[in-house]
Amino acid sequence: MTLNILFLTITITKRTKSLKEAIQDDYIEKLHDENKNQRISMRHLK
Repeated sequence: MTLNILFLTITITKRTKSLKEAIQDDYIEKLHDENKNQRISMRHLK
């Protein structure tokens, strides 16, 4: 009988954002929020 065992190591590291990426993410989130608020206000006008 042959027993084959595979040893696998997984390393998980927390990803850090650069300042440029953080600013871009904040800008995109702001645009999404503004778009959502605009859609909500348009829905109330109908």
